[in-house]
Amino acid sequence: MQGDYQPDWAAVDDAVRRAGLDSPVIALDLDALDANIDDLRRRANGVPIRVASKSLRVRSMIDRVLDRDGFAGVLAYDAAEAHWLATESKIGDVLLGYPTCRREALAALLADEQACSRVTLLVDDPGHLDIVDAVLPPARRPTVRVAIDLDASLRAAGGRLHLGVRRSPVHTVAQATALARTIDSRDGFRLVGVMSYEAQVAGVANDVDGKAAMNSAVRAMQAVSMREIRHRRGAVVSALRRIADLEIVNAGGTGSLEETSKDASVTDIAAGSGLFGGHLFDNYRHFRPAPAMAFGLDVLRRPADGMITCGGGGWIASGPPGLDRLPKPVWPEGLEYVGTESAGEVQTPLSGDAADGLSIGDRVWFRHTKSGEVCERSERVALIQRDAGGDAHVVDVVPTYRGEGKCFL
Repeated sequence: MQGDYQPDWAAVDDAVRRAGLDSPVIALDLDALDANIDDLRRRANGVPIRVASKSLRVRSMIDRVLDRDGFAGVLAYDAAEAHWLATESKIGDVLLGYPTCRREALAALLADEQACSRVTLLVDDPGHLDIVDAVLPPARRPTVRVAIDLDASLRAAGGRLHLGVRRSPVHTVAQATALARTIDSRDGFRLVGVMSYEAQVAGVANDVDGKAAMNSAVRAMQAVSMREIRHRRGAVVSALRRIADLEIVNAGGTGSLEETSKDASVTDIAAGSGLFGGHLFDNYRHFRPAPAMAFGLDVLRRPADGMITCGGGGWIASGPPGLDRLPKPVWPEGLEYVGTESAGEVQTPLSGDAADGLSIGDRVWFRHTKSGEVCERSERVALIQRDAGGDAHVVDVVPTYRGEGKCFL
């Protein structure tokens, strides 16, 4: 995908400067975003895509994506966020992608009958139901929609080998059925769905430069894992449908769209990272999103020949600490981190051939490892689009979640 759409960072820089926007500044290339929307839809093979809001965190862009064919519903990451999206954006189908124990957020949600009809809470333990009841008992609230989080990890050797993320304890048909019967027996709850995230397929790169043996092993693991989860998920869904009328069977992620779409039990696939195209997804064999988002930092110092220092830059992505969690300097080309300092909280030194061509006040552009996390660092995003002549312009400046005064996690 990235080969089909090459970003022109110089044009983005020029557009942002002409708009008079200070750094740090986040820019979103709308043409690249639209290319990614089309590519995700193609890869999903007709299965609706549920937008993973944590990978965007810009409400107007969530609405923009949902206006396109092939996209329906949101996978939210926080109860207060789910409530907000269901009311402020009028999104009629919000699945919370993680359990919640946040009592204030639950109290506000349970007091809003319309929001309760639009939001589905995720559970993997009866304790999650107990917390809802403690906040507001069944007689004083609307019926709460819930979905079961099914663990999609690959387990072997009697459970001693675990490939995937540590999420739900619900792994087997028996465990899912037991929880479903508990939900069905409780007043004030209605089981409407199940979700599962095969992170070891959707979130693990399988075409890393210089690591041919590892890539082959990862692809083999992913093939085995998809066969296993399709079989197990199908059995779980069949069992749960004998207990409840399931509306939602959500699965997958940006990296697994093609494979997850082959699962006949799935009603929608979650995806979000592939929309803005963080550099974590540069190393996949079967797809590569266009780099749609980047952030620009000012050159503040020239401490030595072949070196510059930018203001800010320590926007480190979550996950296992490592070089792949650092923002990636992409323009001008030929810049790299100074090993003794790396990306700093207030300043970031860079070295390389391009440094001597930069002056105080010039701007360096970086791509974030992930997508939505970068938007926690700024209150606004500059939207870039090209006119009929190919010139880039800032066509709007829109608020992030932070710009709307929201801080969820």
